[in-house]
Order: sequence, then structure tokens, then C-alpha cells
Amino acid sequence: MRTIGVFCGGFSSEWEISLKSAETICVNFPKEYQVFRIVVSQERWYVLHELQEYDFDINTMSFNLKGQQRSIDTAIVYVHGDPGENGKIQALLDMKGIPYLNSGPLASALSFDKWYCNQFLKGFGIKVANSVFLSKDDQLDAKDLVIKLGLPIFVKPSDSGSSYGISKVKTTEEVLPAFQKAFGEGDTVVAESFLDGVEVTCGVFRRKDGVYALPLTEIASENEFFDYDAKYLGKSSEITPARVDDVVRNEVQRQAKYIYQLLRLRSIARIDFMIVNGVPHVIEVNTTPGFSPASIVPQMLACDGITIQDFWKEILEVELKIR
Repeated sequence: MRTIGVFCGGFSSEWEISLKSAETICVNFPKEYQVFRIVVSQERWYVLHELQEYDFDINTMSFNLKGQQRSIDTAIVYVHGDPGENGKIQALLDMKGIPYLNSGPLASALSFDKWYCNQFLKGFGIKVANSVFLSKDDQLDAKDLVIKLGLPIFVKPSDSGSSYGISKVKTTEEVLPAFQKAFGEGDTVVAESFLDGVEVTCGVFRRKDGVYALPLTEIASENEFFDYDAKYLGKSSEITPARVDDVVRNEVQRQAKYIYQLLRLRSIARIDFMIVNGVPHVIEVNTTPGFSPASIVPQMLACDGITIQDFWKEILEVELKIR
């Protein structure tokens, strides 16, 4: 029986959401596999099994379970943010020779950084918002920023997978506090022009017969935007399938599959769009989308008639060529 480790937790503010995602995956995983949650923290890595903690050795990729030494032979990285969504754990697994289902280190690192990813996609004709990129060492001129991007402006961490640290700036006076907030979550920040339209998101994964796009979900937030509260605390309406016409739906799904292949992604990814006057604009690419009961991808799967168990079984068969 294959032993699969689901890495979760991590170093970001979305620690708890990652644990919930991993729990949903483990509870609904195909029964022919043994699956263990491996919790990653700054202090230590450990296996969480039947409410007990067992130290996990990252050098040997093994742990002692009630006197029996166990090793993982396959991995799923479901850490939202550092060090999973940015590809660091995947690089470690590559060095250890352990196969995993996720996108590789390069694809993960590129997709994780919102500004670099969107600039990469822009080079291939994908429409994105106008933006300005700053690091902590750069000088911020609020008035110049407003002249370049107009108002309102979205300010968010560029190198963080978190839903924290995002602000919708409506006045010049709000620019500096917004950047300070964003720098609290990451070392680089991106400011983007406001896209006025309908927000939708599309889940994509590779099936036996090729790359497949799930039904779109429309996001109607009660807040100013799809922030942490809207995403996880019920402050939004997530409508699946999205209330868009066939032309828009087909174009979003086409672009989502194109981006998936262009970035060389693996397993499940979720790509967020803003539809402006019927034209899709990419907001960001998520290579480790939430998988808790409140998350969007499970809603998409349910709408498409795919059980979570069958979903992961097919991912395993396709990505690891398990038959």
C-alpha cells in the first residue's frame, strides 16, 4: 500500500486554512492508499495522526509511528504560502527523490509571486491589470503612484500566498498605510489598477484525456474585495456555475487551460479572472488553492459531479502514472 504524506501548515498566516485543506484531502482520499498529514512549522515538522503528534525527520522523510518506522513514498504539498506554495518543499522532495503531485519548484515559485507571474503572462498576450512593483528598499511616491494607476488601487503582497495584507486604496492618503500593511506579509508589494467587472475563478487539472477546466465560480463579495473574511468567514457569495454567458465562460476556460500548460502546472490549480466589458483579465494564479469544506474547488467538483475521492484518484493515476 502506497504511503502518501500531505504536507500542510507552513510559515504564513494561512496556517489554519492549510490544516483544514489537508484534513479534507485525507478524509476523502482513495482508501487504497495510506495517507498522513505532515505539519510544517518553524519549530519542527511532525505527523498528526489520530490526534497524536509524531516527529517527522526531513532528512530521511520518515517518522516513528507507535514503534514502527514509516517512510513516505509520495507527497502532496498543501502548504498555503511559504514554504510550500512557493516550491521550497517541492525542491526538497526532488533532492530526496520522492515523487509528488504538485507543480515543480520553478512553476510554483513563478506562480506564487503575483507581479512576476502576471508580467510573464502579459508577455504571452494575457490581459492583466496595470501595476507597479516595489520592494522594501524602494522609495514610495504616493502621488506618482496614483497618477500612474488612478484610483482606486489594490495594494497586496506580491511574494505571499496569503489573503492577508491586501487593501483597496481610495485616496492618496491611504497609500502609505496600505503598503505598510502589505509589507507586514511579504518583502515585495504590487499595486494594481482597479478592474471594474465580474470576478470569476476557474479550477484546472490534468485528466486522462488532457487538461480539463471545471465549471466557473462567480465571486460576489460582501466586502470591498475578496479578502480573508470574504474567502473564509462567509462574507461572500460563491456562485457555481458562474452567471456568465457561454462566450465568456468558454473564453475563460480556454485561457485557464492555456495558462496551466504555459506555466507547466500539475495537479489542481485555480486561476482568478476579472471580466471587464466581456474581456477576461487575470488576477492571479493559485497552485495550492484552498481545499477546506468552505473552499471553492470542492464546490466546483460537486457542480461537475466529481467526488473528492475520485478526483484525487485520477490525479494520482495521471500525475504519477499509477495504474
